[in-house]
Amino acid sequence: MEIYDIAIIPLIIGVTELVKKLGLPDKFAALFSAVLGIVIGIVYIAPENLSEAILVGLAMGLAASGLYSGTKNTVQGIKGQK
Repeated sequence: MEIYDIAIIPLIIGVTELVKKLGLPDKFAALFSAVLGIVIGIVYIAPENLSEAILVGLAMGLAASGLYSGTKNTVQGIKGQK
């Protein structure tokens, strides 16, 4: 995994948010992010090594869902303090 592959995480967040706006229930957003990460891993990151692609893709998808929820919780906490 190259350092520039980390830029895929915001892409996963954006696509997940778009799909949520189109009707995906919030409770499935993390699962969608994980699956999307795996698909991107297989297609883009390491198509020649399937196990590495799945592992890296899953890590990126889970990082994307965690990054989104962590940021969302922080923003909600700050708004609640005002």
